[in-house]
Amino acid sequence: MIQVGIVGYGLSGQIFHGALLETLPAFQVQGIATSDSAKQLLAAKHFPSARVFTDADQLISLKTIDLVVIATPNRFHHALARKALLAGKHVVVEKPFTVSVAEAADLMETAQRTQRLLTVYHNRRFDSDFLTLKQVLSGGSLGEIRLFEAAYDRFRPDLNPDAWREQPQPGSGILYDLGSHLIDQALALFGMPESLFADIRSLRSGQADDHFEIILDYPQLKVTLLSRPLVKEPLPRFAVHGTRGSYVKYGLDVQEAALRAGMRKKNDSWGQEPESQWGTLHTIDERRHVTALPGNYHAFYEALAAAILKGAPLPVTAQEGKQVIQLIENARESHERGCRVKIATS
Repeated sequence: MIQVGIVGYGLSGQIFHGALLETLPAFQVQGIATSDSAKQLLAAKHFPSARVFTDADQLISLKTIDLVVIATPNRFHHALARKALLAGKHVVVEKPFTVSVAEAADLMETAQRTQRLLTVYHNRRFDSDFLTLKQVLSGGSLGEIRLFEAAYDRFRPDLNPDAWREQPQPGSGILYDLGSHLIDQALALFGMPESLFADIRSLRSGQADDHFEIILDYPQLKVTLLSRPLVKEPLPRFAVHGTRGSYVKYGLDVQEAALRAGMRKKNDSWGQEPESQWGTLHTIDERRHVTALPGNYHAFYEALAAAILKGAPLPVTAQEGKQVIQLIENARESHERGCRVKIATS
């Protein structure tokens, strides 16, 4: 079994990592590090056989741990991942990878030097809606894609004063949070764009951004990525338009809600969206609902186990994580300069 240590035990550490790892036989959670006393009690409750530490360095120094999961606030990702790599551990970093391209490049160099595996937890690649969208696009029924719109909207009119993501600190704000998901999905589908234009705002008078619109430019393709905090009436999650028709999808993947509700064991119905949320394909030949593929967050860790034990490809490469951070930096530059920014290839 792959012995795992989790650094940070907030929502991410509990729901998106711990809850998945405890269902997968290839992994055993041996240690959890958190400075929060309430979360220490939760960690001990969820993993009775694991050691709970108040300091990340204590966990990282354990010789018996093979893999360290970094699930802390974003500004700590680089320093903690670097320590874990230098300690000889494989590392999973919660998205976003880092808060800067320079930090991402340093981690990649450190992983190469220490010959350890380094990956980024872009779990939204394993959403039901995204997997189904990929299937629709690969089928060619839409013809040549000309417009692609992806939105991750919420209705949260009030600020949460206790949420670090809404405080003015490195890596906070919606662009690093939900923007990482949308950018990664666009890159997974279409690769790096030629240029981008971004509008980034704080609509709720907060100190961290809570709204963005990013336009990615490709040859004969416009990709628009959106996240807005004041959308009460749902708008499409995906809207794709091509030379032969359109595909429109409403609603969010059901896995996060299931994990928050305490569901743990993967079964035949795991990640399956209700038919009311299936997307609509409307082409010059037909109009129909598209049966949704089941979402599968477990697939990330299943692929990681194969990479560690058998040398299989990583589910997400560090280079892919770095490209997301590059586009976030490009988006901020575009917003500050008020102009379109050309994308450098790296």
